[in-house]
Amino acid sequence: MDTTLALLAAAGGGEPPDGGTESPAPVETELLDAYSRAVIGVAETVGPAVVSVDVRHRVERRGRGREVPGQGSGFVFTPDGFILTNSHVVHGATHIAAAFGDGREVRAEPVGDDPDTDIAVVRVDPQGFAVAELGESGALRVGQLVIAIGNPLGFQSTVTAGVVSALGRSFRSVTGRLIDDVIQTDAALNPGNSGGPLVDSRGRVVGVNTAVILPAQGICFAVGINTAKFVAGQLIRHGKIRRGRIGVAGQNVPLLRLAIRAHGLQSKTAVLVTGVDENSPAKRAGLKEGDIIVAFDEKPITGIDDLHRALVSDRIGVLTTLAVLRGVERLELGVVPEDTRT
Repeated sequence: MDTTLALLAAAGGGEPPDGGTESPAPVETELLDAYSRAVIGVAETVGPAVVSVDVRHRVERRGRGREVPGQGSGFVFTPDGFILTNSHVVHGATHIAAAFGDGREVRAEPVGDDPDTDIAVVRVDPQGFAVAELGESGALRVGQLVIAIGNPLGFQSTVTAGVVSALGRSFRSVTGRLIDDVIQTDAALNPGNSGGPLVDSRGRVVGVNTAVILPAQGICFAVGINTAKFVAGQLIRHGKIRRGRIGVAGQNVPLLRLAIRAHGLQSKTAVLVTGVDENSPAKRAGLKEGDIIVAFDEKPITGIDDLHRALVSDRIGVLTTLAVLRGVERLELGVVPEDTRT
């Protein structure tokens, strides 16, 4: 027993000699102070650029319409009043207003939103608002400190901190598409945080907070700022996102080992074409029901999500090679993707 007590005491399990409370070691105190300074600095730098996005949606019920209020977060990212937020916050809203931490509330006009990535841009008249600096989500590392700022449940300018829990996650949007470059974090998010910034220790926005998994705790997601920057640029220029389509319906299928060996394929799954739209790029290219799509622009296609990722805006109107298996043959078909919204 005496030996056990001695070991516990040596390991820090015993009482201090004077019976008091031990003070943190100087190194621990310095680390805690540095952590606090980082969070405080971010809150003071980025906080003024964060807004509460107040919206109203018209809901029809039993033949009668009424206005339903809603709320989210956002942040100013350009000096001329552009604000980033979530699509699910402002999509279809009949009224949008941005409330700043200093008490100012101004009407915001929709610029565009993209439900496929849950990113939206609205704009307010520039009035000398603070602007958040955009960072680089590709440089993030697991375990890195991140800070979330928003207005959860109506509590203005709430700051929470955590770490990057995982990178490269894919999160399915309300439209069914996968959002790539999603950041998982344990920085606490709640309803109302949607659209607020996720910020690194240097005060640069690295993500747009978008979702929590309920009832789980500590599992929250943000769209990487690299994705958000691309989408925002498209929305500001065109008011929409240009994505390509070839006009097929399909499903994921496993490939036979014989086909994989015979054609030197790199993946074990592909997309079976179950339907081809009339007067579509796929129809014009000669694609048929029953074909199996294995590559697009020389990149392997392992499933529907890969095909969606491949149909990016820079492929619209460009002749691209579609590799398919038809029976025992591998065919190379030339297809010209068209804009999904033309």
